[in-house]
Amino acid sequence: MDTAEPAHADVVIVGAGRAGAQCALALHKEGFAGSIAMIGRETEPPYERPPLSKDYLASAKAFERLYIRPPGYWEEKGIRLMLGTEAVGVDPDARQVTLFSGERIGYGKLVWAAGGEARRLSCPGSGLAGVHVVRTRADCDSLMAEIDGGARSVAVIGGGYIGLEAAAVLTGLGCKVTLLEALPRVLARVAGEELSAFYEHEHRSHGVDLRTGVSVSELLGEGHVSAVRLADGSVIAADMVIVGIGIVPAVGPLLAAGAAGQDGVDVDEYCRTSLPDVYAIGDCARFAANYAGGKIMRVESMQNANDMANCVAKGIMGRAQPYRALPWFWSDQYDLRLQSAGLAIGYERAVLRGDPQTHEFSVVYLKAGRIIAIDCVNAVADFVQGRKLIEAGACPDPVRLADPEVPLLELLAA
Repeated sequence: MDTAEPAHADVVIVGAGRAGAQCALALHKEGFAGSIAMIGRETEPPYERPPLSKDYLASAKAFERLYIRPPGYWEEKGIRLMLGTEAVGVDPDARQVTLFSGERIGYGKLVWAAGGEARRLSCPGSGLAGVHVVRTRADCDSLMAEIDGGARSVAVIGGGYIGLEAAAVLTGLGCKVTLLEALPRVLARVAGEELSAFYEHEHRSHGVDLRTGVSVSELLGEGHVSAVRLADGSVIAADMVIVGIGIVPAVGPLLAAGAAGQDGVDVDEYCRTSLPDVYAIGDCARFAANYAGGKIMRVESMQNANDMANCVAKGIMGRAQPYRALPWFWSDQYDLRLQSAGLAIGYERAVLRGDPQTHEFSVVYLKAGRIIAIDCVNAVADFVQGRKLIEAGACPDPVRLADPEVPLLELLAA
């Protein structure tokens, strides 16, 4: 019988991605003097994920440049990295986390920043070789190895940010790309029709065979994928398939321990779960989004991971401040930098600023006359100024709002 006393840290952080790393960094910055342990499923020290489907996949940025801090930094700061393992259980009464190896580690405070796993297809053939997701370095390395090995026809399933970014990169690498989206338009869950139409046109103009309103019924192949069969019976040849259909939040151990939640774990305005001294942050945390009328939701963005982590660090240090950050996002596709702020949920009107044909324009979303979100394509000034209008709850004149010659800040005082 094992009677060994489990290891212990004053703060245990489950997850070594952006949210977990930022929480450790913020605690250190806030002057936390206790012990910190960070548990991560991957063997790599904390690194940025957004560039994986952009610069890293395009071989434009070496992986070493993705590290959040140099690998030796964490040990220098006394932060224990427990990599290549997974938290599989939480005992809130004993205040312990159980690892896949069976090892236990006690905690004073537990911060759950485990993110999620890429959602997989469930259709026949989904387990064939050559079917990839884009979530980790290993995912991208496997995908790139197939490209290096001669794969040239690629089917991308999913017309969200990941799918569109992967399609843009692979097109640039000379691949023949078919992009398949089940909804009537790409980016349907996060943007208005104007932006969707623009990106559909851009991808098609770069040679992508982009199809909307289609569903996949089966992947074909003997051992390795060779084609995709759609619900209408048509077949698309593919040396490789990339699946970009969202994530499954990694919260099983928390929910099994009694934490409230579904499709994530519920947190309050201080990022606290329903379990004592257990917080959750980042992609896996569901909260009442004040910029979406209090809608309970998860927000998958680096900004959300950063700001939630900072919120928890302040709370642990006894300087609790509620989480009220404005969500923002970005996406790089071809020569287009999309920057978005706010949440275009339930908008009643979309105002176009500028001409999409110039590749420099914005779409502003209004609800009850108030700006709630903005999408900016190669329009940095609109993004910076638009964020201020959202935070101020501005209700500008729609005619002036539509005039790209009128700086958005001029509308703040209107």
